[in-house]
Amino acid sequence: MIYGKERLSTCKPELIRLFERVAQTWDCECRCGHRGREAQDAAFASGASKLRWPDGPHNADPSTAADVYPHPVPDDKTSKGRATYYAFAGFVLGVAAEMGIKVRWGGDWDGDRDLLDQTFDDLVHFELKGD
Repeated sequence: MIYGKERLSTCKPELIRLFERVAQTWDCECRCGHRGREAQDAAFASGASKLRWPDGPHNADPSTAADVYPHPVPDDKTSKGRATYYAFAGFVLGVAAEMGIKVRWGGDWDGDRDLLDQTFDDLVHFELKGD
């Protein structure tokens, strides 16, 4: 099941198809697809985003990024909760590869599979590569 389908519907069709497939196995919740100017300014001001309007992938219309959480949403401040985010991301990336959808994940921005070289983790952020 996908919670927050209305937010996911603001994304490019590839992301919608990806998370519809993911949700066949793992329930998930989309908390952010397209982000307008006010929301992007707030995300930047809070430190949740490193990009200003209109430079973020969430700012495209339709959005080329989605913030999707495993459901039920785990506490990311516990080691078990963080492990769930990593497991979910691995699952999403595997499904994306199977579907031929190129995705970048906010827990491995450079895609080198070294999860310890990040200076900014966004464990729920998935964006289309090349857009």
